[in-house]
Amino acid sequence: MIEYDGVSVSWLGYATLRVAGDGPVVYVDPGRYGVLDGYDGGDGDVVCVTHEHHYDTNGIRAVADDDATIVAFEGINPHRIDRDVDRLADLPFDVRRVDAEADIAVGDAIVRTTAAYNEPDGPHVRENGEPYHPKGLGCGFHVTIDGVSVYCPGDTDVLDGHARLDIDVFCPPIGGTFTMNRHEAADLATALEPDLVVPIHYNTFETIETDVEAFAAELERRGVEVHLDG
Repeated sequence: MIEYDGVSVSWLGYATLRVAGDGPVVYVDPGRYGVLDGYDGGDGDVVCVTHEHHYDTNGIRAVADDDATIVAFEGINPHRIDRDVDRLADLPFDVRRVDAEADIAVGDAIVRTTAAYNEPDGPHVRENGEPYHPKGLGCGFHVTIDGVSVYCPGDTDVLDGHARLDIDVFCPPIGGTFTMNRHEAADLATALEPDLVVPIHYNTFETIETDVEAFAAELERRGVEVHLDG
C-alpha cells in the first residue's frame, strides 16, 4: 500500500487497483489469475471495469460492498467471454455503463473515462495485424476521491490526449505486448508530470514480464517519483 496526501493506492496484482481515502473506496479491474485468492475485501463502494478481458464477476463480488456501484464500460459483452462470468444485469449491485467520454459522480467519487485501444498500425497487435484491443473495446478510468486524482489508462497504447490530463497519481500498465510497454509508459509519465507513479499490469504471466526496477530507475532519472507496490 502506498500513501499519497491521505489517499492509499494499492496494486493487488495484474490490473487490480484499490484506491481509498476518508471517502469512498474504489477498485479498478478486480480479479483474474488468482490475484484476489484469500483477499478479505467487501469494502468497495465503486468498482470500475475497463473492458471484458478484466471482467471477473467473482472478483467484483470479492471486493464490492453490498451497496456498491459497478461502473462498467458499455462494450462489455459476457457472451464473448470464454470464462464463467455472470451478466452485469444479474449482479446484485447498481450498475452504470459508461462510454469512453464519461464524467459522472458516483457518491463522493468523480469518475471520468478516456479512450483505451491499440493502434492498428502500432506495435501491440496480433500476428495477423489485428489490435489486441481494438477501438471501442474498453476505456481508462480517471478517478478523484478526497481531492486526489488517480489515473488508470486501461489496456491501451499511449494515445493522443493522454498527456494533457491533470492527475496526481498515474498507474500505467507497463507489461507491453497487449499494452504500452515500460518505455512508452515512462515517456507518458514524463509528459504528464504526476506527483507519483505506481505501475500495474506486469509480471502476472510470461507475456507481460518486464523489468520494473529499470522502469523506476528511468523515471527517477527524469525526476519523476515512482513507488513499486506488490
